[in-house]
Formats: sequence, structure tokens, C-alpha cells
Amino acid sequence: MRRSLVTAAVLLALAGSLGAGPADAPSLPDRLADTGGGSQLITAEAPDAGSTTGTVTWWERRGSRWAEAGSAPARFGANGLAEGATREQGTSTTPTGLYDLPYAFGVEEAPAGTTYPYRKVTEDSWWCQDNDARAYNRWVEPRPADCRAAEAEHLVSYGTQYARALVIGFNYDRPVRGRGAGIFLHVNGRGATAGCVSVPAAAMAEILTWADPERAPHIAVGTSSGPTAITRY
Repeated sequence: MRRSLVTAAVLLALAGSLGAGPADAPSLPDRLADTGGGSQLITAEAPDAGSTTGTVTWWERRGSRWAEAGSAPARFGANGLAEGATREQGTSTTPTGLYDLPYAFGVEEAPAGTTYPYRKVTEDSWWCQDNDARAYNRWVEPRPADCRAAEAEHLVSYGTQYARALVIGFNYDRPVRGRGAGIFLHVNGRGATAGCVSVPAAAMAEILTWADPERAPHIAVGTSSGPTAITRY
């Protein structure tokens, strides 16, 4: 009888320790090198650098812990992901790294309850990607003469993808010519993107109503492991 009681106690202790493991494991934000200093964070994680799909998760700081607020399947560039610091324009790769989210925009109105700065797209709205233009990697309205139409996106023409979107601050503050322009978190199109991150329309609306500018949200983009691992950023 005594041996049975001891055995049962050992088994219960082992079960307790096994059950506690996953709950005590650090969340993805806790494993990042940096989260941007705010109390909201979006992670966009792909299995590897050649992947065109993965997961976007949005997190918020609750006390001393990061808690998941939502998650959705994500799409990345048609040629996968590339290190943001050395990425080249026109490669259809999604730049990895940690970035701020300057503002939101859309062909449609902002979802009810949105507090994030939101710019409505008009017929005159363009995103300049012309390396020779003064407004490289900027919203322009109307399109200036030195920004060629062939080297710019007429935002209203992308009614599905840009129904609602968030500007990702890649190459934004001090743009490097040839590095890349017009990288957004936007609504899914028909397949992989030209370098942006995309999610289903319902998820994009949820992210916009969740994002709080006073909580300084950032986005971390990367892979599960390797040189572009999301935990490096």
C-alpha cells in the first residue's frame, strides 16, 4: 500500500511539471531582441525565407506579460522574405526586421472604433516608388511630375488589397534609394504579394480597431529560424 501511494505521488508530480511547461514558456514577443518599446506588437512569422505563407499575430502587454489578442493566416512576397537591411527593390521579397507603423489608409472607410491615424484613398492618391523622385517611398497627392506613373502605385486601383492597410515603416524615415518602397500590411489579394504582408479582410479590420497609437505598436517580420529569424529583431 505504501509503495502504491509513493508511486501515485511521483506520477502526480510528473504530470504537474509536464503540464506547467508550455504555460511557463516565454511568448514570441518575450523571445524577440526588441519589441519597439510600446505595449502593442504585431508579429509576422514565416516558416523559412522561401515561404510565401505564415502567421500574423497581434499582441498586447498586460502587466508584465505579453498576451495574444488575435491571429490570422498571412501571405508574404512571391519570392519569400529577405533581410530588410540589404533587400533590393523589385525582388518581390518581404523585408524582415522590426518596424513602426506610421499610419493606416484605405479605399474604404476606417472600421468603426478605429483610433489609428487613417488616410482615405482618393483618385489622386499615389505611392511613389520612383528612385529618381524627391517623394520616393511617400504618399503623394496628386502625383508630382518627377514621379513617373510607371514607377508609382495608383492606390485606388487596388480596391481589394488596399481596402484597408497599415503602412510598415520599412525604408521610410530615411529612404535608401533602391532598397524598396510601398511595404504595407494589407488585405489579401489573389495570392502572394509583391513584398507586403497580407491577411484576410476581417483580420485587417480587427487589427485596425485594436491598434492604439498611444500604445506605440510595431511589427516584427521574420522567419522561425535562420539568418532572418524573427527573434533577431
